[in-house]
Amino acid sequence: MLCQRDQPRIRIAPALIRFRMSNRTVTRSVEADLDPEKLLSVMNDPARLPEWAPVFADKVEHSQDGWRVIKNNESFNVQVNVSTVAGTVDFLREMADGKRAGAYARVFPRPLGGSVVVMTVPIAPGSDPVDVAQVLEQELTTLVALGGRKR
Repeated sequence: MLCQRDQPRIRIAPALIRFRMSNRTVTRSVEADLDPEKLLSVMNDPARLPEWAPVFADKVEHSQDGWRVIKNNESFNVQVNVSTVAGTVDFLREMADGKRAGAYARVFPRPLGGSVVVMTVPIAPGSDPVDVAQVLEQELTTLVALGGRKR
């Protein structure tokens, strides 16, 4: 007599469902032997954006609407949202689709000292995600170097 569990089972392999999700953002992180406050002090000052994010900004000026970024002789408004308690800095602008989006950064303490910076940036239409990732990695490296310097 066969028990229920001894009966042969028919196994049906589930169909593989494949779909392609397009990447719309790039996220990178960097660790530093600096207190989070030192890195936040650089990021909290939008006028310093050209120092560590020159691909994004040639110059940044304070305006009535917040901050005005100038890049390649064109300008656009940027809203900078800072929470030093949470360690976040968001750089938001109006995108082509009418939505507000941009770069989102978080700085948090690393166990046993130092900090970690995580940043997510959008990929512009027609841009290569690999190129965007390389630029972001360079920006984070420069940010850490600036955080270690006295101003």
